[in-house]
Amino acid sequence: MSEYPVARVVRVGSVEVGGDGPLALIAGPCVIDDRETALVIARAVARAGQEYHIPVVFKASFDKANRMSLDSSRGPGLEEGLRILEAVKAETGLAVDTDVHEPWQAERAAEVVDMLQIPALLCRQTDLVVAAAQTGKPLLIKKGQFMAPEDMAPIVAKATASGRGGVLVAERGTTFGYHRLVVDMRGLAAMRKLGWPVVFDATHSVQLPGGAGAASGGEREFIAPLARAAAGAGIDALFLEVHPEPAQAGSDRETQLPLSDLPALLTQVLAVDAARRAAMEGAPK
Repeated sequence: MSEYPVARVVRVGSVEVGGDGPLALIAGPCVIDDRETALVIARAVARAGQEYHIPVVFKASFDKANRMSLDSSRGPGLEEGLRILEAVKAETGLAVDTDVHEPWQAERAAEVVDMLQIPALLCRQTDLVVAAAQTGKPLLIKKGQFMAPEDMAPIVAKATASGRGGVLVAERGTTFGYHRLVVDMRGLAAMRKLGWPVVFDATHSVQLPGGAGAASGGEREFIAPLARAAAGAGIDALFLEVHPEPAQAGSDRETQLPLSDLPALLTQVLAVDAARRAAMEGAPK
């Protein structure tokens, strides 16, 4: 049985995602808490890349505009956030990814970061996708929780028609009743047919949207089994939000992976990924 086609290679800063290359890691805190915490996380993520010989991209948000409550923490804002991301790049050498929520933010953010992320809830916002693509940076587009995987085709088309940086598409769960997301692993194969690298967002996939009243809850214990399953299905990159003390994080406290758990999870996921690749190489053509 033949597998879906190999994805195009997308260059994110100094690393490549897709093609026949190794599984990449996109990781960092949900939102920037402060400069030192961001650097602590970035150093750990960089070490993981070196130890496991995988491409790494550091992800952190300067602003979390998609909040349920007016009282929810949003982060340091555009200018201070970009200064912190610039410091991460300077110290660690990592490629950096951040999300944008409004078209005007794209050009300014692209002056610092190596990839622009389109949040799931905003993935159909044409002006936002076009403005981000026009910067020439690659885009990481999260599939909306309300969308079928094949519905990403026109969104990818509008991005690739507007810029040459390339696209990564991410699965992060689909709405299934109140406060519940489910992950259909068939969606990974369906999005791979688009020809671009597929990312599995393991931490947002275990969210319970609105499950904590004025904030999202989560089921952190399911991060590892879902990540292993996605690696078995076939992905180009694993997306994880990680934090030294998730209970103290500015957002997504119930779903961020403790930084100390990152090595064990990567060991498991990369073992599954290697087994899948070996099985596909030995399968009849």
